[in-house]
Amino acid sequence: MNRFERSTEELLAISAPLAVEMMTRFLQDEVTKAGFSKVVFGLSGGIDSAVVAYLAARAFDRGQILAVLMPYKTSSPASLDDARRVVEQLDLPSEIVDITPMVDAFFAGDPEASALRRGNRMARERMCVLYDRSARDGALVIGTSNKTELLLGYGTQFGDLASAINPIGDLYKTQIRQVARYLGVPKEIQEKPPSADLWADQTDEQELGFTYEEVDRLLYCMVDLQYSRRDLVSLGFAPRFIDAVAKRVRINQFKRRSPVIAKLSRRTIGVDFRYPRDWGL
Repeated sequence: MNRFERSTEELLAISAPLAVEMMTRFLQDEVTKAGFSKVVFGLSGGIDSAVVAYLAARAFDRGQILAVLMPYKTSSPASLDDARRVVEQLDLPSEIVDITPMVDAFFAGDPEASALRRGNRMARERMCVLYDRSARDGALVIGTSNKTELLLGYGTQFGDLASAINPIGDLYKTQIRQVARYLGVPKEIQEKPPSADLWADQTDEQELGFTYEEVDRLLYCMVDLQYSRRDLVSLGFAPRFIDAVAKRVRINQFKRRSPVIAKLSRRTIGVDFRYPRDWGL
């Protein structure tokens, strides 16, 4: 059997113990280099933020961690229950911040705002809360977006995509599931349909139009193995699917980059003036 006859799970198999060890050390090193000793992150009840919670619990003492649960009035009660389950299992310090009053006040004069606008506002409101807690507690904001989401641009710029550091951003959703099993994330969280939970009954795969298993397989071949379109077709991927995913990756590049600065001087930030992120700390 050649490798591409294997399941997506097998094709993208990683050593979960090694990955966890690397991500744990990454958290410890990057938080220290940035001059912080505490971390804060949003805990939604989904598998991505649950994995980050388990990694933080391995990397830091409980007094260095704050998990913030931020439901909106339409959020699934089950999501909050799952987030609480993680908090209880790991004995994490936590806060619950209901973002409903802030989001509803913003749209009070615009009741016809679309679900997309409201979802973006919820994502950015949650990040506002996290960065406020960051300033209050001197804690670094930890990201919870995975590689599939980042490549597809499936997230809100300066919302759920924002963070100071991200331990899981190089893992596809398929690999997040492998790590979650190793870490002992509750099965209810591992097995439920992924959802940003921005409106009732929303699921990622329904909104994207394909499954994570399908797109992770394609993205791995397209991005990591750098296969051409012809190669991908020869592996059995539908041309329409390849083109749709490639377009999503291209048009969402702006979400993965810092703002482009117009070059007017001899040394422009991000172009000629470039130093490591922890320069001078």
